[in-house]
Amino acid sequence: MFDTHELGRRPGALQRLTPEIDAPGDFGLQGVIGVPEGAPVKLRLRLESVMEGVLVTGTARALAKGECVRCLEPIEQPLEADFQEMFSYPDADDRGRVKAEPADDAEDDEDTLFIEDGLFDLEPVLRDAVVLALPMQPVCQDDCPGLCSECGARLADDPDHHHEAVDIRWAALQGLAGSLEDGEKDELSGEAHTSERAAEKQEK
Repeated sequence: MFDTHELGRRPGALQRLTPEIDAPGDFGLQGVIGVPEGAPVKLRLRLESVMEGVLVTGTARALAKGECVRCLEPIEQPLEADFQEMFSYPDADDRGRVKAEPADDAEDDEDTLFIEDGLFDLEPVLRDAVVLALPMQPVCQDDCPGLCSECGARLADDPDHHHEAVDIRWAALQGLAGSLEDGEKDELSGEAHTSERAAEKQEK
């Protein structure tokens, strides 16, 4: 939460902040890349008081971590996300005028962020900005060749990696040849046994 009491409600008043916060959980693309929970996030903020609220403009810098979508190796990428958001006073209308009799049952606009007791929550704005700034398909390098589709080896580690291509038709013939060789071995083995028995009879 950030405090606007020092800024006041005088239109045109400015305040600049450079805080560092800890990244909340799920700060990125789930299972792909993001800023780890608790990692430092450096902010550069400009708070400007306007009629209807406080206009917050800023930049977030952090180190995102994830894995390459091609070779699955761990990667780290510096992240810079820009954002701008209006935080409205709950007692002001869209023209900045104080509401005379606010309706208790009026539903707030879901897209409107409010200042409550002089404080505003920047987390949802930061989360959206970070997600938009992250790559949807992170890679360790632009020309990453990925993994071998046959054995899973990382191709960047062995550029000459390949497997001998075997024609299915030749594979079938090789199998047939192997069967014939096994048959010939059995036949020779049978002939050898017959010769041994004949020799034993002659000795008797």
